[in-house]
Amino acid sequence: MSEKNTLIFICTNCDAQFQKWTGRCLECGKWGTLEKSAKTQTSKQHSNQDVPTAKTTSLADIKGKHIVRTQTGISELDRVLGDGIVPGSLTLLGGEPGIGKSTLALQLATSVKNTLYFSGEESVEQIKMRADRLSVHQEYPLSVSVSNETNIDIIASTIKKNKPNLVIVDSMQTMWNEDATGESGSVSQIRACTVTLLEAAKSSGVPVVLIGHVTKDGTVAGPKTLEHLVDTVLYLEGDRYHVYRILRAVKNRFGSTDEVGIFEMKSDGLFGVENPSAAFLAERGDDMPGSIITCLMEGTRPLLVEIQALVNKTSFGYPVRKASGFDINRLHVLVAVLQKRAGLDLGQYDIHLNVVGGVKANEPSVDLAVCLAIASSFKEKTGGKDLVVFGEVGLGGEVRSVRFLEKRIKESVALGMTRVITAASKAVPHVQGMNVIQVKNIEELIAKT
Repeated sequence: MSEKNTLIFICTNCDAQFQKWTGRCLECGKWGTLEKSAKTQTSKQHSNQDVPTAKTTSLADIKGKHIVRTQTGISELDRVLGDGIVPGSLTLLGGEPGIGKSTLALQLATSVKNTLYFSGEESVEQIKMRADRLSVHQEYPLSVSVSNETNIDIIASTIKKNKPNLVIVDSMQTMWNEDATGESGSVSQIRACTVTLLEAAKSSGVPVVLIGHVTKDGTVAGPKTLEHLVDTVLYLEGDRYHVYRILRAVKNRFGSTDEVGIFEMKSDGLFGVENPSAAFLAERGDDMPGSIITCLMEGTRPLLVEIQALVNKTSFGYPVRKASGFDINRLHVLVAVLQKRAGLDLGQYDIHLNVVGGVKANEPSVDLAVCLAIASSFKEKTGGKDLVVFGEVGLGGEVRSVRFLEKRIKESVALGMTRVITAASKAVPHVQGMNVIQVKNIEELIAKT
């Protein structure tokens, strides 16, 4: 056995290591945080015969274990989690400031008996004021215990000793570990605190929910390894100026990541929306050019939303392209397809696109509705309030079919739609009360509308 000393530089903020000194850490971007350190490398010389082998078990011999999930009483949250919280799981809930993370966390705490709520951002008096304002179960708040403790070792010890049914930590940026370097909220502190809570959750079987802030880039503050440590990563999305919030699972070891929960923000808390399609179309005005209804699939749930386009003669030399709730790069592609394949002269026109309700339409099936909305506004022709459109558009102008056709059509019929435009396919189902118009390309779409 031999030892070798190597000179390295370690960032005091994120623990990143470098072979040479730089003024700025290349990992976290902090200035003046690199400090000199001597790293000792120990090399062991041994033969393969001296290394013990790992103990393995045949997969067929392992007996499955039935896991009883804890129902939260919040239907939209249970849908996203996969029908409840798994014992011993570690869940990360992220979202922008003011989006409703703490509101949802407190509603969750008051929906599960014997819950521990650790808050480093609000005093216990402020939490009490929030609970009085929210519409929560009256019998459960008596079994919710709150604390302003931020020492992660004390929190882990409390979890193991008391063994509550649920623990909520709000937020991870306020927690600290004595053995970790840096201030509270730094990358090293967040990583160390998460590992401590992970060990406490797995050893005690108590589910833990962590609240995390997001950065300007829209990711959870801290290293990406934080998402790999936890079992489930949830994001609460939406425009804070709209009433609707969407809870989406980015990672879920115990269920699907396709499901989403849709909430309505009210003065007394977040409430699940039973019929999101009807809610999004409730305030739709008169039929006008540029307004087209499409059907998205959020997991297994069909969702009807309104796509609005406004095409106006540009006042500058370069036309403006803007989109809300839709990928701006995809909009540029679809405009190019309309110009090249459908012959629409959009080169001197500003195009503004909006997905009503604060929903993000990232699914390819919305392409056809976007194209028709732009063409409708450009030609000043209305599509009709009974029309729904969905389909993927290729660079050649061809219209491609999308999945879950029958679910989309049935949801459209339930909301009073009588016509649907989609890709020409033999797999298009026949649904009573719906006239299905099949198109092969963009040029045919413009001609039939």
